[in-house]
Amino acid sequence: MIKNEITKRFLSTIILIPTVLFFIIKGSFLFNFFIFICFLISTYEWLKLSKNNLLKIFGTIFLVISFYTIFKIRNEFDRDYYHLLLVAIICVSSDIGGYVFGNLFKGPKLTKISPKKTYSGVIGSFLLSLIFTNLFLEFSSNLQTSEFTKEMFLFILLVSFVSQLGDLIISYFKRKSKMKDTGTIIPGHGGILDRIDGVIFALPFSYVLFLNFNF
Repeated sequence: MIKNEITKRFLSTIILIPTVLFFIIKGSFLFNFFIFICFLISTYEWLKLSKNNLLKIFGTIFLVISFYTIFKIRNEFDRDYYHLLLVAIICVSSDIGGYVFGNLFKGPKLTKISPKKTYSGVIGSFLLSLIFTNLFLEFSSNLQTSEFTKEMFLFILLVSFVSQLGDLIISYFKRKSKMKDTGTIIPGHGGILDRIDGVIFALPFSYVLFLNFNF
């Protein structure tokens, strides 16, 4: 059962990553359409997840703001898709690091909100986000002016932290609603909201940093 879940998760990831990269890099109306569809599905999943009408309203407003910052980050800054890809890599590598390190090293549980989360997973999230982002900056020929500075180091840690926090927040609402996943659209992962739970929190946070610091 566990092996089947891991296999489905792995295969879904192989399909998801190139798909998302295509839309981020391509931009234009294709990217906007893709983001809009993700927003609609995420909102539907949130409305289904939340049992409180006030939370439904605030959650939907938050999703509008978060997805709007995706559009702004992709289209507002000079270096095309760089900023959005940077945040996406930090969030994805944080998620992978938490999953891999948590399953390999296990150890003390982080919180009752999400029983599978461990301190080793948190360390793995930070480590892989630093490693993958460094590789992204190092080997991308389109980003020759980017450097792994102290400011970038701090930026990565902060975005990774917010992404992990977002994961815990959605986990809290899933646990409160007695739901394992927000949906079933992605085999091995659950719903769209399951997959982007950290991203929707990291993006507005990153956007504020981008506006105030030179990355």
